[in-house]
Amino acid sequence: MFSIVEAIRQRATPQAVALVQKDRTLSYESLFQQCDALAAMIQQHVPHDPARVDRLRIGVHFPSSLDYVPLALATLAAGACFVPIPDELADEEKRDLATRTGMDAVLVLETLAGWLPEGTQKLGAFSVAEQKVLIQRLPAVTPGFPAAAFEGINPAFIRFSSGTTGKSKGVLLSHESLLERITAANEGLRIGPGDRVLWVLPMAHHFAVSIVLYLYHGATTIIEETHMGEDLLRAGAEQKATVMYGSPVHYRQLVEAPPVGEWTTLRLAVATAAALDAATAEKFRARFGRDLVQGLGIIELGLPVLNLTGAQEAPEAIGLPLSAYECLLKDDTGREPPAGEPGEICLRGKGMFDAYLDPWMPRAEALDAEGWFTTGDLGRRDAAGRVTICGRKKTLINVGGMKVFPEEVERVLDSHPKVQRSLVEARLHPLYGEVPIVRYIASPEGAPTTMELRNHCRAHLAGYKIPLLFSAVPQLPLTASGKLKRA
Repeated sequence: MFSIVEAIRQRATPQAVALVQKDRTLSYESLFQQCDALAAMIQQHVPHDPARVDRLRIGVHFPSSLDYVPLALATLAAGACFVPIPDELADEEKRDLATRTGMDAVLVLETLAGWLPEGTQKLGAFSVAEQKVLIQRLPAVTPGFPAAAFEGINPAFIRFSSGTTGKSKGVLLSHESLLERITAANEGLRIGPGDRVLWVLPMAHHFAVSIVLYLYHGATTIIEETHMGEDLLRAGAEQKATVMYGSPVHYRQLVEAPPVGEWTTLRLAVATAAALDAATAEKFRARFGRDLVQGLGIIELGLPVLNLTGAQEAPEAIGLPLSAYECLLKDDTGREPPAGEPGEICLRGKGMFDAYLDPWMPRAEALDAEGWFTTGDLGRRDAAGRVTICGRKKTLINVGGMKVFPEEVERVLDSHPKVQRSLVEARLHPLYGEVPIVRYIASPEGAPTTMELRNHCRAHLAGYKIPLLFSAVPQLPLTASGKLKRA
């Protein structure tokens, strides 16, 4: 049966450097030595019952670091399905994740093990970089998905997204789908053995698409421990990084960093995970002489859309679909809307997810009749065919027939110097049907007046998009990964 770990092993140059973290380096040969030793330990302590139909599901709860990589690969090499457990989840959310995946065991840093449910059994322990890691068997639960269908997929990876609305269903990827998606994404990224990738994203959220891609294509991954702009610039310059793949937050900090080094080796910078603003893109180009390329990263498909050719003309666009994908916008009638008009972004292509885990839904049932995956994102297509995301279909506010995208209004409000973050929502209105209202967190310097905010919005937005009510609040509801949580 195909294994993505074995595919990486077969392509690797043993003495090439796979991972770097500060003064530590790990060659591909050493990476697989560690992986194999850990896999043998997992198989010894968590043996598979031969009478069982489906494979084990093993969680990894460990901070993003060089040492995370062999731990994650070892779960796959041991024949299990890898389930990452994000650090930022609350204890109750971690227990819920374990229950919904039917998790059999977890590799967990001892200092992070406080969330484990009652009845957890310690099977063993080992040290990683002078840190104690426990192998814990979780109480048996009956998963809510069919064991035979799960195993028939050749499952490699389960990840619950931090969805902004509703309850995440859990995305299941096979070893084969992982290979398809990293191959398709690399037709745009073109990462190879000569690349050194500066890593700044949480591994529990991005491991299967990003780290696996870099390893499969023989690159070196440079793991930066902090996200301060000064540290990112210093690491990029000193490590001669050629690629950076981060969020707009990282790039905003990077462009404002003091001149602690000359980063001249950068060839590709990709922004994902949140909307990129034009100001950051322009500052980045001015400082580093490279375009900041936005892409659409989505757990169900990987990286299907990338703005490789339009980063200067339309920096806020996610761009055009890569060659392995198709992108269609659909209006309420199911047709492609005219250029400039919004429609739901629909995608299809290689490396799609294999099933939703909970409730169980194979890919064929999750797609529409023509095989399109409907993202729930609304986008506009410009004359060059590039797509720009303008909001979510579920959050669209209809003001007397006029469409208001909360995300657009939030970007304007968040640009006010006295606003840290805002959340725009709909309120029912007897005349207009719906109107936008906003809750916002004021800056430490003090809250703006309603008139200040109204005038700021009026300078950037049409009248019907201006919130009817402005309310200062101490905090806003967020998902585990820090996105705004919408009702």
